[in-house]
Amino acid sequence: MSGAATWGLVVETTVGTGQRKHTEAQVVAHVTGSRAEALEELERRARTYRPWHPTSPKRRRLLRVDDGFLLVVDGAYQSFGTRFTVAELLADSDAPAAPDPGPEEVREPAPAAPAPDPAPAAPQDPPPPAEPDAVGELDEDGVPVRPSWLGRPDL
Repeated sequence: MSGAATWGLVVETTVGTGQRKHTEAQVVAHVTGSRAEALEELERRARTYRPWHPTSPKRRRLLRVDDGFLLVVDGAYQSFGTRFTVAELLADSDAPAAPDPGPEEVREPAPAAPAPDPAPAAPQDPPPPAEPDAVGELDEDGVPVRPSWLGRPDL
């Protein structure tokens, strides 16, 4: 395996209140390097993180755990937890494609085949002019008094 590992910085936080209180996870950043470097960045983020809940924090505790940190913020009536985890990135379905290293020698690109001439578009007949009686009565600005769509059964 070549190169440094890529670490995902994951934040799992409590959202909602009461019976709708639940945890949501989000990868907030990636760190390429050692696990220790990823943990340093994660700790910096954990120390400055300000959760949505509680709105009036009474007490804030940051705890170190094996794979990251746990932030517990006590509110007036409830406690809210946020877990900060560092995890090695093994796969990412939306990662940019890695460039193909290919062989050492540079190859000339194959000549492109000439594009066939596009078929000429068939001329379209212009729409027939409106019959004067079909327009109906016009007001002084030239707008039909009775709209053309009025009374159409297909609408």
